[in-house]
Amino acid sequence: MNIAIIAHDAKKELMVQFCIAYCGILSRHTLLATGATGKMVSEATGLNIITLLGGSHGGSQQIAARIGCDEIDMLLLFRDPISAKPDEPDDAALLRLCDVHQIPVATNIATAEVLIRGLERGDLDWREYMRNEK
Repeated sequence: MNIAIIAHDAKKELMVQFCIAYCGILSRHTLLATGATGKMVSEATGLNIITLLGGSHGGSQQIAARIGCDEIDMLLLFRDPISAKPDEPDDAALLRLCDVHQIPVATNIATAEVLIRGLERGDLDWREYMRNEK
């Protein structure tokens, strides 16, 4: 499965800790991430991550394009709900695309853990089936 990873600045360390905790599961999948998040997670975990542009420099749009082309199977988007961000319209577009293309998405650690556990159990294997049917 192809898993996209994005974290707002205030949530980057939480994303790193999440990826450390679930490194064994994540290592069996293809990971893509926006710039700084990808670098931080890769350095902390040793995971092989395809690092795109920084989120505010077009990385979120790169992930959105891949969602639109059905190349992403899950999005982990750790958002900072407290501080307004200049790239919030990008987040809204990503969430809308996930809804359109039936992409499981987590915006916080609680839902991310549920998705990762489901991924480990095979609950998301339907994504592979859907892609192969197209």
